[in-house]
Amino acid sequence: MEVEASMAAAGLCCVGACALALYLYHVLWVAPERVRAALRGQGIAGPRPSFPYGNRDEMRRAAAEAEHAAAPGHRGGIVHDYRPALFPHYERWRKEYGPIFTYSIGNMVFLHASRADVVRDIGLCVSQLDLGKSSYMKVTHRPLFGDGILKSSGEAWAYQRRLIAPEFFPDKVRGMVDLMVGSATALVGAWEDRISNNRGGGGCCCLELRIDDDIRAYSADVISRACFGSSYVKGKEIFAMTRELQKTVSKPNLLAEMSGLSFLPTRTNRAAWRLNRQVRRLVLDVVKESADDDKNLLNAMLRSAASSGGGGTVAAEDFIVDNCKNIYFAGYETTAVTAAWCMMLLALHPEWQGRVRDEVRQACAGAPDFTSLQKMKKLAMVIQETLRLYPAGSVVSRQALRGVTLGGVRVPAGVNIYVPVSTVHLDPALWGADAREFDPERFGGARAQPPPHAYLPFGAGARTCLGQGFAMAELKVLLALVLSRFELSLSPAYVHSPALRLIVEPEHGVRLVLRSIEPGF
Repeated sequence: MEVEASMAAAGLCCVGACALALYLYHVLWVAPERVRAALRGQGIAGPRPSFPYGNRDEMRRAAAEAEHAAAPGHRGGIVHDYRPALFPHYERWRKEYGPIFTYSIGNMVFLHASRADVVRDIGLCVSQLDLGKSSYMKVTHRPLFGDGILKSSGEAWAYQRRLIAPEFFPDKVRGMVDLMVGSATALVGAWEDRISNNRGGGGCCCLELRIDDDIRAYSADVISRACFGSSYVKGKEIFAMTRELQKTVSKPNLLAEMSGLSFLPTRTNRAAWRLNRQVRRLVLDVVKESADDDKNLLNAMLRSAASSGGGGTVAAEDFIVDNCKNIYFAGYETTAVTAAWCMMLLALHPEWQGRVRDEVRQACAGAPDFTSLQKMKKLAMVIQETLRLYPAGSVVSRQALRGVTLGGVRVPAGVNIYVPVSTVHLDPALWGADAREFDPERFGGARAQPPPHAYLPFGAGARTCLGQGFAMAELKVLLALVLSRFELSLSPAYVHSPALRLIVEPEHGVRLVLRSIEPGF
């Protein structure tokens, strides 16, 4: 009897193992292969995937080859097209298969599309039921984004957008310009003090420094004052922790993405969980401390969430914590990086630096205000061109929530659609033969303007960034004050090397030489 029972148990285990193997084979290969076949049937080709990791190994090999080719000795020049270094696999596949192709990571099927008609239709799609945010990396990035507006889809996204959008309307941005000016004035004053100290010690009237940390401090100060009001000092502590969280979750975790399992106590997961708990506790503490601050952005959002009946106190707290981290990423990190790229380009192009400085002095009788910012057309053109060459977001990502047709392509449900922003922004057919060069005249003057879908620094369609008006005002205030006080030039120590860390940022920072000039106001 015992032998028979053991044999029966072994038989059940064998059947169970076979069933599990068949299930995994279906999930990891059969189901995604059906999707790939549907795309191939429309003439959309791509690299052949392997079981079970798809094209992951090929992507890694291409990245390793690109890193080896970009040895330090080859990084001295300023080349604005960073795609061969950061996305060598996409560049290889685009040349082989054209502007629209398919590839796979594990059991996830991707449609990589830079063809104009597909990009246009993504921007025109307003249905919450057709396209949502791409689910790839959602499990890995969950500690950073939670269920906030950047990663949610469908009705959850629409609900959050209804609550948050009013806080970034122009009248609200107008009321925040003074705090931006205060933060920028403090930064400029600190740089002037360092130059004065240098001059007092027998040095020259210039300063060489890496600007990245100082600009992050400015951006953190602005967004912390806007979000946390009088508790902005604690707000900056929250954003510092959130940046550490960003670094922790920036590397892909293919096992978690394929399986949906994120509870394994790996070192990375434990660090992310710890930082997430700390950020949550600090955010809720600050919200409670500043409950009477009517100008506090998070409190305004919390009141909206509570009054909307969205699920009680816990749901309102989750809404605040998740979107605090989302605002950090969208409103702090990306703005600081854009400001650094913008100063690099102005240092590289002194003729534009002079033109913008003259405009700033003409527009401002005193410190910048909302009205004078609207007059700074050349400065806006420089920022827009910076965002074209160095968009913070490398892709516009969507997922087909159900079958949808884009540019004549029938995209099956579940497919992740990636639009490479840098490829669209550097397309000579859209931007001219000089698309890889810095020319702010693209956004004004006599040059023909490209179609709206050709410019994607703030996303596309219904999911266009809510805070773009806030970000543009913040960038204008900082650059106006900096250019009115300093001449910028690139340091000989500057090394141009864009790097992808969720966003595209200077790997070695931006090193500039600042020379004092007479203030314009």
